[in-house]
Amino acid sequence: MLKSTAVVGSMTLISRLLGFVRDMLIARTFGADAATDAFFVAFRIPNFLRRLFAEGAFSQGLVPILSELRAGTDDAATRRAIGRMAGTLALTALLLTALGMAAAPILTLLFAPGFHDQPIQYEMAVEMLRITFPYLFFVTLTAFAGGVLHTWGQFAVPALTPALLNLAMIAAALWLAPRMERPVEALAWGVFAAGILQLVFQLPSLWGIRQIALPRPAWRDREVLRMFKLMGPAILGVSATQINLLLDTLVASFLVSGSVSWLYYSDRLVELPQGLLGVAIGTAILPHLSANHLGRDRDGFSRALDWALRWVALLGLPATLGLMILAKPLVSTLFEHNAFSSYDVEMASRSLVTYAAGLPGAIAVKALASGFSARRDVRTPLRYSLHAIGANCALAPALAFLLAPHGWGHAGLALATAVAASLNASLLLGKLLAEQAYRPGASWRSFAARLVVANTAMSALLVQALDSPWADWSTPDRIVHLALWLGAGIAIYLLCLLLTGLRPHHLLLPERA
Repeated sequence: MLKSTAVVGSMTLISRLLGFVRDMLIARTFGADAATDAFFVAFRIPNFLRRLFAEGAFSQGLVPILSELRAGTDDAATRRAIGRMAGTLALTALLLTALGMAAAPILTLLFAPGFHDQPIQYEMAVEMLRITFPYLFFVTLTAFAGGVLHTWGQFAVPALTPALLNLAMIAAALWLAPRMERPVEALAWGVFAAGILQLVFQLPSLWGIRQIALPRPAWRDREVLRMFKLMGPAILGVSATQINLLLDTLVASFLVSGSVSWLYYSDRLVELPQGLLGVAIGTAILPHLSANHLGRDRDGFSRALDWALRWVALLGLPATLGLMILAKPLVSTLFEHNAFSSYDVEMASRSLVTYAAGLPGAIAVKALASGFSARRDVRTPLRYSLHAIGANCALAPALAFLLAPHGWGHAGLALATAVAASLNASLLLGKLLAEQAYRPGASWRSFAARLVVANTAMSALLVQALDSPWADWSTPDRIVHLALWLGAGIAIYLLCLLLTGLRPHHLLLPERA
């Protein structure tokens, strides 16, 4: 399982690094204004779906069913079932895509009602949403293919697939944008093209495991109905953070111009560790938990969850502190240039600090939700997800408008999302503990003490980086200094862990209690 996690993490890292290149290019070319706000509203919906489907939530409902099929039927029967599932999903996604494109004006007002008083911005958002919405069709089938590959132990290709979205948008910004009357619309066409590329990229791997099947819609098929019954709640159950981000966009449309863009760029920085850690751990652990559940191995199930949560704490806590402490240097290094001003750096770094506070919770949700999905319990994560969304709905507008006069309105939205993610994780963990499906290992106390020492030492070092004149340096100088500070922080963190007695074998999944 550690190998699977490393594969998913490394492939996701490639995608995230390309994502930073993409966002640096967008920030420096288009800046943070009304036009980019319009694009990010149009992009938020397909990007929301990408995060739900491509980052493991889709597999929460699909992998357990496919695992049962693979174990209980022959290859031909499994392949036919996959064809019926794919056909039904494809037709459903096609209908929803057509409906979404027709309803683009309504959707734009729904997700960015503040655009109503800005006719040009509203028109641009509607037009670009119609271009990006077909991504729903392609990402649904891409995610289904990824779920099949996960079931057969193929993790690299699905994890690398999101990188194609970044490559397509980079190409659109560099080649297509200069040729368009409204350059920012090139980014929307890049999203459209990426959907096609991502689906095609999966097909050779499906052929390699001999699971290419002719799609045949079958609405009443038993396995298709089971898939929808599990998959819908499973997706909603781990989607609270993503739905809350949509709410952030809605409220931000009423705030000062640029707020949607500042939230987008700060969220992108939080998305890197969230994707690397949460997606990698949650994706790799799910087949293992499903096998333990089918084999009635309660101890193995608990040990797998314990292993996942240790990695969440080991990597999630220093990532959170690093983002919060180095918020301004990170935003300045990656985005400050040309159209992205020092004022934009200050504002985006504010929301980065508050978004980062919820990172451990957001990562933990991925692993904890797998503990329910593997047991075919999709209702509990859904219920807790709704609790988290409700909390965010109450907090987000209140914090945004309370802090807006002080220039922290958009950061208040990010803080509400962070609180909601932490609440979601706490509820999931509490339920697993109450049911004794998860029993923490005996060494958590010493493990936690080591983490406190290591994170304290790392934070004390990184705080000193804030004394450097980041705004006066050129981009290459910022990159070099940021890399040095990050390297030093990682080194002191690892050194403290070693000095306090943590060894690599402590982080391996134990085969027995």
